Amino acid sequence: MLFPLLGRGFVLSYDMVFAPEQSLSPDGVGAGSTPARSVPADAVVALLTWVLPGDVVQKCLLVTALVLGPWGAGRLVPSGVVGTRLVAATFYGWTPYVAERLFMGHWPYLLAYACLPWVAAAGLAVRRGEPKALTRLVLWVALGALTPTGGVLVGAVALAGAGWRRVVRVAPAVVLVNLPWVAPSVVRAGAVLSAPEAVWVFAAKGENWGGAVVAVLGLGGFWNADVVPASRELSLVPVLTVAVAGLAVVSFPRLGREWGWGLVGLGGVGLVAALFAHLPLGRGVLEWAVASVPGAALLRDAQKWVAWWALPLAVGVALTVEVVGRRLSRGRGAVLAVAVAVPVVAMPDLAWAGWGRLDVVQYPGDWGRVREVLSGDPRPGDVLSLPLGAFRRFEWNGYRTQLDPAPRMLPRTTVVDDTVYVSGVAVAGEDTRMPAVRRALERGDLGAAGIGWVLVEHGTPGALPDLSGLDEVFRGQWLTLYRVPGVVVVVAPENLGVAVAANVVGFGFLAGCLLWQWLPAGRLVFHRREE
Repeated sequence: MLFPLLGRGFVLSYDMVFAPEQSLSPDGVGAGSTPARSVPADAVVALLTWVLPGDVVQKCLLVTALVLGPWGAGRLVPSGVVGTRLVAATFYGWTPYVAERLFMGHWPYLLAYACLPWVAAAGLAVRRGEPKALTRLVLWVALGALTPTGGVLVGAVALAGAGWRRVVRVAPAVVLVNLPWVAPSVVRAGAVLSAPEAVWVFAAKGENWGGAVVAVLGLGGFWNADVVPASRELSLVPVLTVAVAGLAVVSFPRLGREWGWGLVGLGGVGLVAALFAHLPLGRGVLEWAVASVPGAALLRDAQKWVAWWALPLAVGVALTVEVVGRRLSRGRGAVLAVAVAVPVVAMPDLAWAGWGRLDVVQYPGDWGRVREVLSGDPRPGDVLSLPLGAFRRFEWNGYRTQLDPAPRMLPRTTVVDDTVYVSGVAVAGEDTRMPAVRRALERGDLGAAGIGWVLVEHGTPGALPDLSGLDEVFRGQWLTLYRVPGVVVVVAPENLGVAVAANVVGFGFLAGCLLWQWLPAGRLVFHRREE
């Protein structure tokens, strides 16, 4: 999957944007004007890029995300047979979920998906009462909880694996690990509402004649058709999907005995949640929730919850294949080989970076020079990125759709219009600051909105407003930087104290768990010297 991408350079695709050195901004810790969707992922990446080049950090994260999942799924096979483990690993790692999220740039989702088998194993260890199992569970949950979605995915698996008898111990630990994004979201909850039309725009979609239900059953159904592998449109895919799901269900009783029914049941919950907008009254309920209930915007892009179904599906298929191979003793090796090959043959266009869909590129030198200008100027003011819009298409990146890199490239808070257009439908953004910035741009009074700089990105679609009243500071082939004249109001981060405290508590708890895990006996024992 990744071999063509391992050279130096950046993979920039839709939401996946890394920078050579990412600045630690208020948004990265949950103190910005946008929902804490990338908390603490942006802060973690920023810290890592202080030690390693950004493209190296990106590759390490991608390799980790695509290796840990299959490895963990194979280890979860109860029988321990190597061939069976290979089947489970392949069915977990070579899936439409992985392909679509990789092409969409959802690397934190992939990392959370990769952690699910390890979280499940640690949760089962907690249920059995093994020493240090709870701290091991916390560490795996922390690795997967770099975004709210990842936190919910791994948190639910942790609770399902550990069982209801351990909820009192596991639930507080899961909350503490997720505190960096939970606390800022709760404090600014009144602002975290979403447009109701986003529910259907981001609902699971069909990929072929099987429709949305069969697509989700096979771990597909992503809403953005542009990132769906072409092989998913083949007429045989729905038949194969139903057959694979049937093989998995045959082994669910065994999984229920081995794991308890929590993890298997959670897989069913994932299917229902992913398809909820397609159920009777489901769409209406979700539209009301995202528009009325603070934080319910997390329910958008509901297909992501199908990740819970992937684990019982992969391990269930592997166990059924093992039984079939045992009964056909002479053909056992052939049965295992065919089973391992099925996911790859059914979706070959995930190989070789999606048959060239992804590639590595270098940022033009203009970005580094603009960063130097902004770093060297002591005057206050944030940056407004133009043209207005969340996504860009640059010639230097092969005209691939990518998120605006300015917020991660620049050393100052950068305001971006986060309105998203899907199939011509505008989904209103959730940045609480953007309406005031729009009005200030129309009035020509950006300084009153805290904007001290305007960055114009060239070579990407979008109209530009009149900027004749601004002072040009830098002009290059790809970027032009303007200074806003006059007084610039300083806009303080929102709820910075709460955000910093939440990160300190969350990462402090994680550090304590690491120390506890490394202690020889898992606990401190003090001996009183006898006189």
